[in-house]
Amino acid sequence: MTELKNDRFLRALMRQPVDRTPVWMMRQAGRYLPEYRATRAKAGDFLSLCKNTPLACEVTLQPLERYPLDAAILFSDILTIPDALGLGLYFETGEGPKFRNVIRSEADVAALPKMNAETDLDYVMNAVSTIRRELNGRVPLIGFSGSPWTLATYMIEGGSSKTFSEAKKLMYGQPEVMHRLLDHLADSVIDYLNGQIKAGAQAVQIFDTWGGVLSHWAYEEFSLRYMRKIVAGLTRESEGRHVPVILFTKNGGQWLETIADSGCDAVGLDWTTDIANARARVGDKVALQGNMDPAMLYAPKERIREEVAYILERYGSGPGHIFNLGHGITPDVDPEHAGAFIEAVVELSPKYHR
Repeated sequence: MTELKNDRFLRALMRQPVDRTPVWMMRQAGRYLPEYRATRAKAGDFLSLCKNTPLACEVTLQPLERYPLDAAILFSDILTIPDALGLGLYFETGEGPKFRNVIRSEADVAALPKMNAETDLDYVMNAVSTIRRELNGRVPLIGFSGSPWTLATYMIEGGSSKTFSEAKKLMYGQPEVMHRLLDHLADSVIDYLNGQIKAGAQAVQIFDTWGGVLSHWAYEEFSLRYMRKIVAGLTRESEGRHVPVILFTKNGGQWLETIADSGCDAVGLDWTTDIANARARVGDKVALQGNMDPAMLYAPKERIREEVAYILERYGSGPGHIFNLGHGITPDVDPEHAGAFIEAVVELSPKYHR
């Protein structure tokens, strides 16, 4: 593989010295960019874009042409695993992801096939290897997956949910069935992320988007337990380098210490957690990623710069901070405002690394 020209992101994940705070954005390849919308129109729809290797590569690289980002993230979707397990993923305009088949019973869980990521999700592996080749060492490539709990909510609810009533009904009413489902999904995620690492991903992130809807004890039992299993099962060395793992639980700030004890290298923070408080709580155990409110990108550019300065100051000096939004960038953000955010990190962060 080509030598990495900018390893700032990987070094920060390992809490090693860097010249400035690295920055990337969740959903940085997305609908806020006009060039993305043009490529998606060419593909026909979102899922077709994910499965078209040249176009998936194209949209992954688009934000790097605009902004001085320190990482690329694979363009895909967190629901590729349930789709590969036969649930029939499709997207309704304005309604998000849906499944033709849902999981509601012990028999449904027992009927799930064992997934082979390299064959069942070969289009993802092809995208990873193609993107790595096209990056040519410019920045590292991040692979990712949804967490077992988050994947399970979609599989049980049949799509997005506000109450998660069906998922919680199974979790509280038949916990042993939920555990079997989550265990199956954890094995699938291990296979999937190891496939991405083998294909060229240099770091991986687990998106636990819906972990924050759980009670304190339920989060530990039904979400973090399975992310721990994944972290323990991942390939952690590739191409002579450590492969860092980032865990991101939205609304998970109350569990920072236990997430940091999971074996991961970095914890992603949403915008509801103060980063100075988070750093004090985890110490030198893990790096921290985050955590500006994505809605701040609607503010005037001067205000965005002030917020970047505030978060940098709150984290303070030294390594271990990867600047990011506290969740994905929203589709109606002005690309120039995203640019102002990234430029502010580049310009204001070096003084914290002298």
